[in-house]
Amino acid sequence: MALRRPCLAAALAALLAAGPATAAVVGVLAPEGGALAGRAWESTRAHLESRLAEAVTLRFLDIPGLRQAVASGGIDFFIASSGLYVELEASHGASRIATLESPHAPDPARAIASAVLVRASPGEPGGVTQLRGRRVAVVGPEAFGGWQLALPVFAAAGLDPDRDLVIETVGFPMQEVVRRVQDGRADAGIVRNCVLEGMVSRGELPAGALRVLGPRAAPGERCERSGELYPDWPFATVRGTSTERAREAALALLAMPRDADGLRWTVPADYRAVHELFREFGLGPYAALPEATLEAIARRWWWVLALAALALAGGAAHIARAEWLVRARTKALREAMQERERLAREAREQQERLDHLARLGTLGEIASMLAHELAQPLAAIGNFARGIGRRLEGGRLDPEPIAGAAREIAAQSERAAGIMDRIRDFSRKRPTSREALDLVEPVEAARRLLAAALPEAPPVAVEIACRRPATVWGDRLQLEQVVLNLLKNAHDATRERDAPAVSVRLEDEDDGIVVRVTDNGPGLDGESPSRMFEPFFTTKPDGVGLGLALAKRVAEAHGGRMSAQAVAGGGLAVCLRLPRAQDKDADDAG
Repeated sequence: MALRRPCLAAALAALLAAGPATAAVVGVLAPEGGALAGRAWESTRAHLESRLAEAVTLRFLDIPGLRQAVASGGIDFFIASSGLYVELEASHGASRIATLESPHAPDPARAIASAVLVRASPGEPGGVTQLRGRRVAVVGPEAFGGWQLALPVFAAAGLDPDRDLVIETVGFPMQEVVRRVQDGRADAGIVRNCVLEGMVSRGELPAGALRVLGPRAAPGERCERSGELYPDWPFATVRGTSTERAREAALALLAMPRDADGLRWTVPADYRAVHELFREFGLGPYAALPEATLEAIARRWWWVLALAALALAGGAAHIARAEWLVRARTKALREAMQERERLAREAREQQERLDHLARLGTLGEIASMLAHELAQPLAAIGNFARGIGRRLEGGRLDPEPIAGAAREIAAQSERAAGIMDRIRDFSRKRPTSREALDLVEPVEAARRLLAAALPEAPPVAVEIACRRPATVWGDRLQLEQVVLNLLKNAHDATRERDAPAVSVRLEDEDDGIVVRVTDNGPGLDGESPSRMFEPFFTTKPDGVGLGLALAKRVAEAHGGRMSAQAVAGGGLAVCLRLPRAQDKDADDAG
């Protein structure tokens, strides 16, 4: 039986679903030419086609062609050398589903090697070490059996192919390497094991014309080799092949009997040995990893070493300059920090001015109401003063009416002074000061201030529903401003109601305290609740839209938040949520 080495493969896993049959395309690496490969792999193609519900087509390719077919998705499966498979696995996600089992080697995991060929004449070299300076024909630097597997052989003999050998690249078919050695155009050649025996068996080469240098052969092997054995060729899927298709192809391959040449497929072998070879010699996916000997590093990276020497020569100057730069930049950084602190201080002062202006803006809105309230005690004082004057002019000096009028004048003046004191405290510009305070206090102060401004409005109902003291870290005046703004908005919303009602409720929450201001006004439309805290958004004809936006900012500065929700039956509830004092770190309050 003629010895024949398959260099190509064909198979596709087809979907057995209902519908018209599809066609599976199998790319096959053909190092010995398409004609020989077609005969070698026809039994595989025919078996797959008989087991799958689709036609199977083989495409015979060289190494660049197979790479392109895998990258472009032009094939569904491929059969290739172990080295090319490992490269495509790393670069394009190929996955092996079976490994070739050949009668030439008893173990599919140890079947492929290189054979270094020379002429059998007595004058030819007797060992690999004798090839120094000789012409060596190879398929190419990317050929697995025709070059890469010979690298360990040369390394063991102390030969550097780049320095010690004259390499001549021949390309496919691999038989051309053998012919060049035979006719003397090359002193030696590198082919895959079994190529020489196959050519002899087919009558393409006289027996005994060539021999293998440093021949090795384990029990059960039929072909001589010069190097170690590696896994046989795999049958692999490309990235776009479905899992179901790959499974069906794998089952079909594993069920294939030996063909006339004794070939069949078995479970995928372990290809780690190929990875180790590639890693050691910087091949395939490890091409960026050079050999690690000092001599190889010096030879490959001499220019890097030269640059490193120049860098070391200027190291002392660089260090001195770096120290000077560090000192200069430290000084610049210190100045930048001081400038940053100055800007932060100015920003805080500007924020305090804005807070002050915001309070004055709120007071401006209620100025007319305060004027009306102050007019009442001032008018009363004037009336009582004129009455006392008329009594004195008429000689009616009864002390009791005069004393009563004097008491009324004093009471009304105290009332006006109280109103003015509250306004003065609220409008006074001062820095923000955080302290632990009872939230009831700013709520009551805001209620009293609004009551003084709106004497005709129904009183605000305040309900304290907290189970423990409502103590928070905060600025008393800022919180009073927020509550006053909420109360004024609530009263504005109820002006058109026959029975206006505004209430304040303080209640506990898991993480703090809630001040809930509720009114029975008309409420807001669908869009307004989500926008009411935005700057310059207002539903009042004469509003500017800053009150609630400022209230929201103050709440967030205190670690709290603002929210609003509609009230059943009409109206709106606006909530101020603040954390309790014991839940806030004292540093946050500063």
